[in-house]
Amino acid sequence: MSESHLWDTVDDYFTAHLAQDDEALRAALRDSDAAGLPQIAVSPTQGKLLRMLAELQGARTALEIGTLGGYSTIWLARALPADGRLVSLEYDPKHAEVAVRNIARAGLDKVVEVRVGAALDLLPRLADENPAPFDVVFIDADKANNPHYLEWALRLTSAGSLIVVDNVVRGGRVADADADAPDVVGTRKAIEMIGSHPRLSGTAVQTVGSKGYDGFALARVLA
Repeated sequence: MSESHLWDTVDDYFTAHLAQDDEALRAALRDSDAAGLPQIAVSPTQGKLLRMLAELQGARTALEIGTLGGYSTIWLARALPADGRLVSLEYDPKHAEVAVRNIARAGLDKVVEVRVGAALDLLPRLADENPAPFDVVFIDADKANNPHYLEWALRLTSAGSLIVVDNVVRGGRVADADADAPDVVGTRKAIEMIGSHPRLSGTAVQTVGSKGYDGFALARVLA
């Protein structure tokens, strides 16, 4: 059995026992595929982890940077109370259209608001609204801008908030000093910012599974 096939097999086992999906989640993936969206949504076990992290936070509010088809959005929103709020930012109008339908079908349209546009344009407008600090921020958009998204996450959170940055391994290139692709450089800067910023305490975890070799970073806001 090849290494990648073994990863898939183990992921399938964990998913079957620990992160079972339902029709709303399956439909979100089907509709995303049918619309031609890239197949880069989080895996079911990763989605379940997002939900559990938000539940452990006792989260009432969440910010997601990068909606895609709304699959991760559904997992995350399900951790929030009925009067909670999740703001999700999506650059591509086509992706946002698919996501809005998927979120509504999951019965979460009263909790989730999808905003369309470049996140670095939308985030200042969101800050101008002076929202209550977000309890959880999930960053899963263009990796070159990860440090900028992290800076905005700090502005929009408070002590005790949790920030999750996805896809930080970049196939191992994040640790290669000679790798200078924008996604690697942006991710590396975000990791180094987490490690050095006085308001953050963080770690990163490498993962394998149906999404291949990857990983995520977690950062807790200290003050």
